[in-house]
Amino acid sequence: MTDLETRAAPPRPAALRRAAPALLGYAAVRALGLLTLAVWSGARGKSAYTLLTARWDSLWYTRVAELGYGYEVRLPNGDVHSNLAFFPLLPWLERLLHAATPLSYAGAGFTVSLLASLAAAWGIFAVADLVHGRRAGVCAVLLWAVLPVGIVQSMAYSESLFTALAAWSLYAVLTGRWLTAGLLAALAGLTRPVGLAVVAAVWAAGIASFVRMRSETRPHGAHGEEHAPSPARRALAMLLAPLGAAAYVLWVGHRTGKGPLGYLDVQAGWRNGFDGGYAFARFVADKFTSFPSALAGVGLIVGVGLVIWLYVVGVRQGQPLPLLVYTGAVTALALCASSYFGSKPRLLLPAFPLLLPLAVALARLRTSRSALVVGGVAALSAAYGAFWLNGSGPP
Repeated sequence: MTDLETRAAPPRPAALRRAAPALLGYAAVRALGLLTLAVWSGARGKSAYTLLTARWDSLWYTRVAELGYGYEVRLPNGDVHSNLAFFPLLPWLERLLHAATPLSYAGAGFTVSLLASLAAAWGIFAVADLVHGRRAGVCAVLLWAVLPVGIVQSMAYSESLFTALAAWSLYAVLTGRWLTAGLLAALAGLTRPVGLAVVAAVWAAGIASFVRMRSETRPHGAHGEEHAPSPARRALAMLLAPLGAAAYVLWVGHRTGKGPLGYLDVQAGWRNGFDGGYAFARFVADKFTSFPSALAGVGLIVGVGLVIWLYVVGVRQGQPLPLLVYTGAVTALALCASSYFGSKPRLLLPAFPLLLPLAVALARLRTSRSALVVGGVAALSAAYGAFWLNGSGPP
């Protein structure tokens, strides 16, 4: 089913009951991860809460929330790290929650991420349930929860917020809620640069829908689908979708005085850009200069191969066009970025449709067997997440 087919959605109370097993399972996996992190960090004399809320990108987001934009760090090599690189929706929510509650900015960011991760899990279930059925939907959520870098879903980062907005925007497209899809895509565009992937999915779905409607038009002007969505709604959704990203990028260009491309200059200050994967390929090739690092090189190649294979299987299984466009865009932007190679697994977190083929396979197993598989992987993921954050962590 590569063409868009609008499907009926269950009523909201029934939808929540239907998603309950997935949400409870997700909460259990994340609780295991947080508990493991707390124990591991305590044994090393570190604070798990600090690791989740006050390191790496979390600090940049809370600074924006507290002081606004304009802060930058000039490195000895001449690079300029500006907080304009960080999109504003998460800091806005942190500031709003801080103002409305006794929470600190860091605590607000942590709370937003926890709530957003649950919303993301529900959205992933909704999409997978719609495409492959309830059992596969539960499995997709659990697989997303047990990813090796799943601990990021509980950090004061923007991945969970973005994934929630992206998943529900895709669900809205698949169920014919065009205005909702456009609005959520615009919000996703205010969250991360990869919001362009959601915009591309909405546009691809809209264009496919227009083409399909045109091909099904009868000779006398009647449509084959009497209750087809209004073309005006689809057009408005397509206009809404890019507004968030466009507004922020244009504002950054105005603030820096460098015009529409000013945001690219900000990213260049972080040595970040899009080079089609050339720098990443060189990074992988350099791993083969010595034996120990060669094992890491093999692991990277296997990982990239697995990502590509899962995408191809998704195509063969007939995933809807919006999912394929979205996943392809997220994957390309993650793998073809020119720096922060250690961040690539984290950058792939929003590409949840890649998990659908595995979810379908897992759903075919007996419940006891699938529970054993998920439980074992969840334990390994929790241990890895604790080790990772107490070590190098996500840049």
